[in-house]
Amino acid sequence: MDKNTLWGLLLMGAVILGFMYLNQPSAEERQRMERERQEQLAQETQKSPDGNTISIDSVTNADKQAILSTVKSFGVTDSATNITTLSNGPVRLQLAAGGELSGYVTANNTQVPVNDILNASYGSLPRATAALAVSELKQTLANIVKYGGFARHLTGDSTTVKLENDVLALEISNKGGAISRATLKEYNSYDSTRVSPIAPGTDSYGFILTSATQRFDTREFFFSPIMENDSTVLMQLQLGDGASWGIRYTLPKTGYLVKMDIVQKGMQSIIPSSVSTIDMIWNQKMARNEAGRVFEERNSAIYYMFANGEVDNLKESGADREELTERVKWIGYKNQFFSTVLVPQTNFTAADIDSEELENNPDFIKQLSSSTVLDYSASLEYPASFTWFIGPNSYPLLSDIEETITPEENLHLTKLIPLGWTLFRWINTIIIIPVFSFLGNYIANYGIIILLLTIFIKIILFPFTYKSYMSQAKMRVLAPEIKVINDKYPGNENAMKRQQETMALYSRAGASPFSGCLPMLLQLPILIAMFNFFPSAIELRGEPFLWAKDLSAPDAIVSWTTNIPFISSTFGNHISLFCLLMTVVNIIYTRITMQNQPGGNSMPGMKWMMYLMPVMFLFFFNNYAAGLSYYYLLSLLITIIQTYVFRKVVSEEKVRETMRQNAAKPKKKSGFMARLEEAQRKQQALLREQEKQRTRAGRRSK
Repeated sequence: MDKNTLWGLLLMGAVILGFMYLNQPSAEERQRMERERQEQLAQETQKSPDGNTISIDSVTNADKQAILSTVKSFGVTDSATNITTLSNGPVRLQLAAGGELSGYVTANNTQVPVNDILNASYGSLPRATAALAVSELKQTLANIVKYGGFARHLTGDSTTVKLENDVLALEISNKGGAISRATLKEYNSYDSTRVSPIAPGTDSYGFILTSATQRFDTREFFFSPIMENDSTVLMQLQLGDGASWGIRYTLPKTGYLVKMDIVQKGMQSIIPSSVSTIDMIWNQKMARNEAGRVFEERNSAIYYMFANGEVDNLKESGADREELTERVKWIGYKNQFFSTVLVPQTNFTAADIDSEELENNPDFIKQLSSSTVLDYSASLEYPASFTWFIGPNSYPLLSDIEETITPEENLHLTKLIPLGWTLFRWINTIIIIPVFSFLGNYIANYGIIILLLTIFIKIILFPFTYKSYMSQAKMRVLAPEIKVINDKYPGNENAMKRQQETMALYSRAGASPFSGCLPMLLQLPILIAMFNFFPSAIELRGEPFLWAKDLSAPDAIVSWTTNIPFISSTFGNHISLFCLLMTVVNIIYTRITMQNQPGGNSMPGMKWMMYLMPVMFLFFFNNYAAGLSYYYLLSLLITIIQTYVFRKVVSEEKVRETMRQNAAKPKKKSGFMARLEEAQRKQQALLREQEKQRTRAGRRSK
């Protein structure tokens, strides 16, 4: 053998070895092949893969009679051949007029003759296949007896039907005939996926029908979809003998409402006339949609409205449960910015609702469930109808759809949005929301809209702000004279005299220490209303401004993951820049305010408290929406600007001249001042009497 031949053989061997190496089965394929070998070996040795002998259930004479009886009772008879056929899942049986039974049971892709099963004659059939065939036959016939016409729908392949309009996409599953996914096409969650208030595996609902002996849960059955048109689908169960039960869904061309009707025929043969109610079970594992989890948890709960119009909800924090014995108009699973509300055409007669927090789950925030009862009649073609609202918590939208669902009745769906107590809610609904919506129609940048809204509110409050500033100016002018009075009557023993002289000074000058308080109190409801409005305004959701990516969530510029005791639970694991700027400006405003107060620097304790408040607000507002901190920041900046403008425009010399003119005029005491002076005289008399008693007591003790 020459050298070239040797090299050729070596190269051929290398190619063959490389080919074998590259085409060898993977580890997963080797494991699968080993399992198949073990299963084949088990069938050949009549043992299970774990080594145990496979046992085959016996079929008794009683079982044989039960099989014949089941085929007669639930099979379909061909009038031409007089053969009764029963087909359900893996079982297909035929009963001739003379009583001869034939057919088969499918097991391990093998059709096992039913007579072989009845006679326990399996021949060379693998023992595992024979055992499975007997088990399938018994279980299928037991389900047929238990579920009757429903049994044929216990098995099937899962499929979905899609309905879609401009804002909402639905996937309706044939398993349970329920909406398996509802997607809001115009909204994304914090992880950039579409918001799905209903999602597979986490949400389910179904109806429970009750016969004389059984309860049928529609979530167990596979429905047949029938597309009636491009916006309507009927999910139907054919139950035999002309009976059917189904759920029809209709999605309009636009909007967030879904019509759901129960449609049935011939149910009197299955459901007794004595049954007058139907149960509905609805479970939801509420997904997290927002970057700010703390506020999403605080604003998520089960809401409901009684038939009398009262709206209530379970607690937003912790676990809560309620048993509602009065009629209920609707039940809603409310997230911070999105809700799924079910409104029956007739009220729920009763309901049990339950809520549980999922604190340690990063993707879900709450487990919600409800069990409701509705009026029902087997003889009605449409025994129940519902309207689903699956959409955003937008105040204008919720106001409009109420008229669509029930024009003659107020559903109070807008109360899904927490806008504060009655007064603050009134301010939000009458003033804030209309102005905010109006500006939103013309301006795309919500940072600019908040600025204009702040200016608008400041214009409304300007008369009160001006009066408050004039009161501060008078008090600032009187500060030197008040200091003289304080120096003239020092100590606690002269407190009453000092107060009388001070009030007399105020009276002569036409000033009042309380005149600046009322304007501030009038501004307080608007501030509280805005406090409730911004965290609930879906218009701000996902809207960026400057460094803030989402005005409805904290604008974190620094974040950390380490849990710091007390800090993480109160302040959070981030720093909000708008909140930090608001705190700095608030401290500046506090300093300016204290400079305007007479004697402010002589009260170090009060001064310390005044500076502490902005720092406390930093802890309080750090977890709130960036839009809220931005609004308060703008409000404080405008107030500071107003203060400096007032100082430039309002001359203290003119204020003194006005006060001198007031002092020269004859004074008619107001009712309040008269009562105040009378109270001071009585208090002074009481103090003198107490002093006399202490003096007499001291003399007796000597």
